[in-house]
Amino acid sequence: MPDEVRDPVKADGYAAAHLDGMGEGYGFRKVRRVLDVTAFGINAIVLPTGIETGFHYHDVQEETYFVHRGRLEFEFGDGRNLVLGPGGFVRVDASTHRKVRNVGDEDAVYVVVGGKDGYVGREAHVPEGDSRIRG
Repeated sequence: MPDEVRDPVKADGYAAAHLDGMGEGYGFRKVRRVLDVTAFGINAIVLPTGIETGFHYHDVQEETYFVHRGRLEFEFGDGRNLVLGPGGFVRVDASTHRKVRNVGDEDAVYVVVGGKDGYVGREAHVPEGDSRIRG
């Protein structure tokens, strides 16, 4: 079995990397840049316990957040707070004010995906002679 990918790997038609291969310490991991993503924005953020981001909003970019590790409190401009743990998702309209606070007792890691202009629909194809599920 091959070793797990750590450092970025790029080839014709795909790229792969590990969070740790995208940078060190706290803050943003520029997933879009490392993997050459062009269709949407995507970043991973490592946030130490007790730290919060400031409020922000966007002009056109809707965002979806995924909590990979830790516990995050999302605060919205309407005053509501939601706490999400590992596996939690939240979608936020572009103009909605939001901030994030690490309320857990360990570093939190979350992924933010942003875009505009909608879903392109189901357009996956299975190559002739192949199947989607095996094993």
